Amino acid sequence: MYLCTRIRLHLIIYMIASSEFQGKRAKYFTLGCKLNFSETSTFGKMLGEMGVRTAEKGEPADICLINTCSVTEVADHKCRQAIHRLVRENPDAFVVVTGCYAQLEPEKVSKIDGVDLVLGSNEKANLVQFLSEEWAKGTTHQHYSVKTKDIKSFAPSCSRGNRTRYFLKVQDGCDYFCTYCTIPYARGFSRNPSIASLVAQAEEAAREGGKEIVLTGVNIGDFGKTTGESFIDLVKALDAVEGISRYRISSLEPDLLSDELIDYCAKSRAFMPHYHIPLQSGSDTVLKLMHRHYDRQLFADKIHRIKEVMPDAFIGVDVMVGCRGETPECFEETYEFLNALDVTQLHVFPYSERPGTSALSIPYVVSDADKRERSRRLLELSDQKTHAFYQQYIGKDAEVLFEKAPRGKAMHGFTKNYIRVELKPSEARDEFDNQLINVSMGDFNHDKTALKAMLNNG
Repeated sequence: MYLCTRIRLHLIIYMIASSEFQGKRAKYFTLGCKLNFSETSTFGKMLGEMGVRTAEKGEPADICLINTCSVTEVADHKCRQAIHRLVRENPDAFVVVTGCYAQLEPEKVSKIDGVDLVLGSNEKANLVQFLSEEWAKGTTHQHYSVKTKDIKSFAPSCSRGNRTRYFLKVQDGCDYFCTYCTIPYARGFSRNPSIASLVAQAEEAAREGGKEIVLTGVNIGDFGKTTGESFIDLVKALDAVEGISRYRISSLEPDLLSDELIDYCAKSRAFMPHYHIPLQSGSDTVLKLMHRHYDRQLFADKIHRIKEVMPDAFIGVDVMVGCRGETPECFEETYEFLNALDVTQLHVFPYSERPGTSALSIPYVVSDADKRERSRRLLELSDQKTHAFYQQYIGKDAEVLFEKAPRGKAMHGFTKNYIRVELKPSEARDEFDNQLINVSMGDFNHDKTALKAMLNNG
């Protein structure tokens, strides 16, 4: 944790630490992206510093925190369901709702019975302070910024949560305003902390025993808007942090994925051969309707460059199906484009109408049935590509970072290029948790989600 955050945290703790918080129980529920999970983990850590502990399963909580998502209509529905459930299961709890849905629909959220505090994207950076101030009040309170330009705060986060890897938030917000997306309205414009502060947080993670860090954000490649620095300089600085063996970049827009960055990562000490790149559509017609910042040729060129310098790279691709304007011909273009690309996995999302987005002015509407069929075809293609990628590594040796497993269960971990491996219970050891272990990779496991690992003592 870097100096400014540590000072601010200590000031907050000093201000609110009192007997009423000591021994209180909290429950946390997170929806959406890795960035949300990272932020929730940090909130939990801060409350833990005040003496608030996480409630055990079945134990009622005194504080409930719901960090929401609003990427689709389904996400909105899940947020409401989660709030209702936590209120019902914890009738005496102080309920705090934050995140994208809270920012976009604060009035709706505040009217849900049992909700005590609603915090927008700008205000959640001071969540603990607001919680302290509103704790004793008996009415619902909302704190949020109405205009995108007013969302300026940056809530630092470098937390492990309940997994081995750490998630380091390096950026927040987005300036792109794609026609289907509400993220700029929910999280504000692109902003970031300094490289020095992020390096300090990575060093702190290393001192805590962290081996792997995932860089998270909304539009990570846009890093530097606030500080005048660049993403490639951040990558180089983090690569030099002793003790961190692996870095992964959660997602990079193709137009911000420079050849310089690809070439550096190919030769770097700790950045893994693993990319996640949003395509959204393989049709130039649809990409223009979406107001994306690239065409399919640029995307293909980036994939070819990665595979040229990192043949073993795992490449995940985001694809949206059924958006307005995606005719059957446009979808077939997308399917054939992806079929021909040397990528590993497709993350397929059906398009969801979002109020206030300019996509609603596009006249061609895809039926729900067609969305389901298009999703099915792309998911089937994804399974084929992932299976073929894994199959190449059967019989090969690899270094795996293992994660703790329940006693008597198989242990899982990932290779450098993100192949999931499974170690049978009889060979799993508690001491393997968060350790890099050499294994030989065998055939697929029973449900074909991982390769079987055998300990390699050589």
